[in-house]
Formats: sequence, structure tokens, C-alpha cells
Amino acid sequence: MAALVCGSLAYDTIMVFEGKFKEHILADKIHMLNVSFLVPNIRREFGGCAGNIVYNMNLLGVDAYAMGVVGHDFAPYRAWMDKFGLSQRHVLELSDEFTAQAYITTDLDDNQITAFHPGAMNHSSEVNVPDDGSITIGIVAPDGRDGMIRHATEFVDANIPFIFDPGQGLPMFDRDDLKRFIGQATWVTVNDYEMQLVQERTGWSPDEVAKQVEALIVTRGGKGSHIYSGGRRIEIPAAKVERLADPTGCGDAYRAGLLYGLMNNLDIEITGRIASLCGAIKIEQHGTQNHHFTQEEFARRYRENFDQEIVI
Repeated sequence: MAALVCGSLAYDTIMVFEGKFKEHILADKIHMLNVSFLVPNIRREFGGCAGNIVYNMNLLGVDAYAMGVVGHDFAPYRAWMDKFGLSQRHVLELSDEFTAQAYITTDLDDNQITAFHPGAMNHSSEVNVPDDGSITIGIVAPDGRDGMIRHATEFVDANIPFIFDPGQGLPMFDRDDLKRFIGQATWVTVNDYEMQLVQERTGWSPDEVAKQVEALIVTRGGKGSHIYSGGRRIEIPAAKVERLADPTGCGDAYRAGLLYGLMNNLDIEITGRIASLCGAIKIEQHGTQNHHFTQEEFARRYRENFDQEIVI
């Protein structure tokens, strides 16, 4: 069995401003904004939803492939993936584009100013979901608009069950788009804010969405998550964390846990708890792909959190 993770592969350049934006941005001068921030701390991380999800699935010990489009500057990311044995068989490299990049400046109040360049991600529709039987489950994660639409249809045509995970790409889709995605998907996962947007655009409540899929998963940050399935709402508690370092990428780690449980036909509540623990482990490290765990360590922490044995 193998999972195909359709989504972005990106560089995250993260800068820390050792001050507060509000002390430098004057409300009465917003119309002529011209500010500069000294950022003595900077780091470059490997990210993107597809890269993050596949990284976590590799830690869990299951086969998963990232599918996306990257640019001519992908070499460092490729070396990183090689280091962890992450396949690039479904990654297309374009010589005339940059890999997607996010430039994030954070102040001491944890406010962020982000600039995002999609670059090669805009060409995500140029890669295709294989229909040769090599893929047993998939996820349509945030990516280029045309690619997300195409890959959902290709999963359906290939009779491959998949998760629809619109994430930060949700604003690209209107009422009809979202209704079509939900009708195609086997599972849907969103955070609580995104669920509100889905409700506003489709007019469907969580229960109405859940009736059309096997499960609707709504994450709620530190409050845990809700799984709507089989006519009931299952409460999934947030797993305990040893330290709060960086929430970026926690959602992707959670989705890796979902895919793991679904691939192994685990009970949906157990699947949600695995996903919860994946997110908790990620939050303990800066960056989206700098955390590590062995399968034995994961099983121990699962037992400590949920008073239940599990074999990973």
C-alpha cells in the first residue's frame, strides 16, 4: 500500500524581528506604508504541505509519495528528501520557475507578515495521479487551484479513496467548487476556522458535510479535534506536549496520522488519536521537518496519552 500526497513543496524563510510591528506601523499612515525591519535571526526550512505530510508518514513507517511541481532551485530540498529516503518519482522540476517560497517575518507578539511566491506550484496540474494500481489512498492538500481540481477528479477516475484538505487554498474555491470536492472525496479535513468558511460558502453544517463522506475531521488546535462519522461526533483530545516551540506544520503532521490510520484500516477514533499525537510531537520543534521519533517512542507516548496500547 502507498499514499499519494498531492500538494506543495516549498521553502520557508523565517525571520524574527526583535520588536513589535505595532510600534512601527502607524495606523494613520497605513495608506502610505513604508517600513523596514532589522531581522538578526533567520532560518530556511523545508516545507510545503506535501513535503511535510510525507516526512511525517515516513517517520510512521508507511510508504508515501509527494506529488508536486518544483523549480530550478530544488537541489537542496532534493538532497534533504534523499537523506530521509523520500521518493521524488512524482515530483516534476521546471527549469524556468522557482520552487514555491514563503517569506515570514515574526515579531515578539507572534504577529506575522508573510509574502508567498507560488512559482512552480502554479503548474501543479502538469503532474497526474497514476492509475496503475501503485496508489491505494490519496490526499488533495493545498496546491495550485487547477492542480487540486484535476487531482481530485483523477482520484475518482482511478477509484482511489482520498482526503480533501483545502487548507489555506480554501479561498480559491467558490460554492460549486467546494460542493464538488466534498462530493468526490472519501474524507474531508479542515480546521475550525476553515469549517466556518465551508459552512458559509456551501450552506452545509458539519453534520450535512459528514453525511456525504465517511468522516469529516475538524481540528481545533489545543482543544483537540472533532470527527463526525457514522452519525456521531467523536471528541479527540489534544495530546500532551513537552514544550511549545512552533505550531507551523502541526496540521500537516496531523494529516499524516490520519492517512496512517486510514491506510491500516484502524478505528476512526484511534486514527484521530494517532493524528493528535503526531501534531503534538511536531509542535515541540521549530520548523516543519525537524522533529524525529522512533516507532517505539511513538507507541510509548500514545500509551501515556490515551492509556491504550498501539503497535506502529
